[in-house]
Amino acid sequence: MTVKERLHEVIFEADTREGKFFDIFLLVAIFLSVLVVMLESVPQIHDDYYLELYIIEWFFTLLFTAEYVLRIWIIKKPLGYVTSFYGIIDLLSILPTYLSIFIIGSQSLIVIRGLRLLRIFRILKLPRYIGESDFIIESLARSRRKIAVFLFAVMLITIIFGTIMFLVEGPEHGFTSIPTGIYWAIVTLTTVGYGDISPGTVVGQMIASFIMILGYGIIAVPTGIVTAEIARSPLRTNTQSCPTCGETKHLNNADFCHNCGNLLNAHLHEDAKNDSSTS
Repeated sequence: MTVKERLHEVIFEADTREGKFFDIFLLVAIFLSVLVVMLESVPQIHDDYYLELYIIEWFFTLLFTAEYVLRIWIIKKPLGYVTSFYGIIDLLSILPTYLSIFIIGSQSLIVIRGLRLLRIFRILKLPRYIGESDFIIESLARSRRKIAVFLFAVMLITIIFGTIMFLVEGPEHGFTSIPTGIYWAIVTLTTVGYGDISPGTVVGQMIASFIMILGYGIIAVPTGIVTAEIARSPLRTNTQSCPTCGETKHLNNADFCHNCGNLLNAHLHEDAKNDSSTS
């Protein structure tokens, strides 16, 4: 294996011991960097340990910069990574510290680094979790249209009942406008029940009781939609990432990338060819 192939297997995948270690190390570094940002927001800690926090902040910035540059160098089509979701987050997480050199106050944007906590989902790429995590992600993606229609129906229900409650209860019971009635309907339908607005008439209380019972049934609908999709989800137990375009979610035992068509694990195929020729 070449240096790039070896680094790609470690940084972009998690099937090897080194890959798992890198993922865990990266997550710990992200948590610590966000913790530093949180501590720096405390005035007393900021005043007492400003220099220490400043040094630690630059340490993490240089560490994440090296990781970002390394990812670009490893992959054969770096533009795909740079413009990807995680690529943009990685760039945004290191920019504020550099901008603070030229723009006063821009270091406050360092809270953007909290977005890097999204990389905690990388831990789901470990083989023991890959199938379960894909079940959830792919099922949610396939359910998005059904859930969108469901949410639209819920919105209509809240508008209708909010308007009815405004007409039934009126301003004397706190329903001063239709938007206020809609707010009450949302709070009641979701079974949150703040209690800041409540019906005072018998008819209003009957409507409220109906909405409360309806809320329990509505909560179960998205769960049923996603569960049905989970049952149809294919199982994937690999963390294979294409070294050319960075595409993931390949089928088990796939030899070629489904996005660009390039060979996956070329070094393994080369080793197998050499073994067969030797024998």
